[in-house]
This record gives sequence, C-alpha cells and structure tokens, in this order.
Amino acid sequence: MSTRILVTLPLAAVLAFPAFAQTPSSQDQSSQPAASQSSSSETATGKQPLQPPSREGFWGRVNPFARKSYVKRQTEPIRDRINELDDLTAANSKAIKDTDSRAQAGIKMASDKANEADQHAIDAGNKANQAQQSAQEASSRIQTVETVVSNIDQYKASNQTEIRFRPGQTVLSKNAKDALDDMANGVKGQKGYILEVQGFSSGRGQTAIANSQKMAESVVRYMVLNHDIPLYRIYLVGMGNAPATGEEQDAQGKHMSGGRVEISLMKNDLEQLSSNSAPATTSDQQQQPK
Repeated sequence: MSTRILVTLPLAAVLAFPAFAQTPSSQDQSSQPAASQSSSSETATGKQPLQPPSREGFWGRVNPFARKSYVKRQTEPIRDRINELDDLTAANSKAIKDTDSRAQAGIKMASDKANEADQHAIDAGNKANQAQQSAQEASSRIQTVETVVSNIDQYKASNQTEIRFRPGQTVLSKNAKDALDDMANGVKGQKGYILEVQGFSSGRGQTAIANSQKMAESVVRYMVLNHDIPLYRIYLVGMGNAPATGEEQDAQGKHMSGGRVEISLMKNDLEQLSSNSAPATTSDQQQQPK
C-alpha cells in the first residue's frame, strides 16, 4: 500500500503541473486587452506601441522547442515597425533637405537682389557724377561764351610783319613773298582774326598816300590770290608819309626813305572758344549710347 502511494504522488504532481502552467497563461491573456486599452500614447508612426507577447502554451514566452513559424509570428510586428521607422526617417531627411534647399535658394535670391540693388546704386552714382561734370562743363562753356561775346570786338595783336619797298616800287620781292607766305600759313584754318595792312610811303600829300595805297594793295592782292585769305578779314589803309615809329626816328634821325607795309595779325577770343568747345562736343558724343 505504501508503495502505491509513493508511485501515485509523483504521477499526480506531473499531471497537475501543466494545468497550473495554463492558468497563468489565461490570466495573462485576460490582462493583455486591459493593458492595451489603458495605453493611449501613440508612436512616431501614428500607431499604438507594441505590446509584450502573450504567454502561450506550456513554456510561455521562452520556448526552447519553438518552431520557425512561431519565431516569425513573434518578430514580424517588430520588423514591420522597424521598416516604418526607416521610411519615416527617410521622409524626414528628404523634408529637411527640401527645406534646406529652399532656404539656400531664398538666401541666394536675396543676395542676388542685394547685389543688383548695389549695382543700381553704383550706376546711379556714376550717372550723378557724370551729370554734375556735364553741368560744370556747361557752366564753364557758358562763362567762356560770355567772355567771348563781351570781347568779340576787341582784337589783340598776335603777329606782325613788315615789307620794305624801294622808292617808287610797288612790286613784291622774293623776301617779301616769303614773309607773307609764313604769315598766311599761320592763319589757315583759324577763326576770329583779321589782317591789318597799313602802307607807308615817302613824299608828301596825295602822292605819298597813293603810293602807300598801291604798296598795301599789292600785299592784299598776293594774300587773296595766293593764299585764299577772305577779303572781309583784311583791313587796308594807305597812311602816306606818316612818321615811322619812335625807334626808327631815333635810329635814323629822320623820316624813312622809300616805302613799307606793316601787316598785323589781330585776334579775338573766338579761336579760344572753338578750341574749348570742340573737346567738349567730342566727349558728349562719346558718352551717348550707341
């Protein structure tokens, strides 16, 4: 009898242990929905956090004899969440890159606008300086014109040549022609000048005046025919036996013999006005856009 009791007790313990192991499993299964309902916080993916796996079978969570299907079933939710987190991380990285690229584009556009505004300001400053310079040049030209107009009828002696004639002669010698050539070449292309031609002759009265007039006319004729000097630029007068200059009187002690013609080149400020306005006109033409 005692032997049967000793054999029966271990067998009963072995049979009762699986039933005891299944009871906590059912309690865990009943408590799992309550835990899932009490957890209301959401993850970054917008889903509920993963719940611990329920106790299954005799071994519960740790089953040394688990099959591949069991392991796959337990790890598949974790793998899905990892894939979702990878996708979310990639989307966040792309959004950050897009935001950074838009920010860089906005910064570059703002910098370009600022550089363009600076260039416009520099151009405006240059144009203002050019306008001020043009105004100063115009003011200077106006002052020059006013000065010229006020002195338009005032001529100043610039050059003087004297032609000598023998008594009773009115024909120009070679030396006289060379001297007239030099003077005529010096006034070609110029403006604002006149030639004052005065003839002087020895003798008395109308005879001396007529001889001095003829000598002066020979000079004028040569200048007009040989050098195309306009007649309106030549003023001729026969002075007759008017006395020579003081220096000649002191050196000779008497009136000169024979005859002479004095040619004086007289200039006003028109030539100066022309020379001042020509560079200004050229600079204005260069500033005009092509």
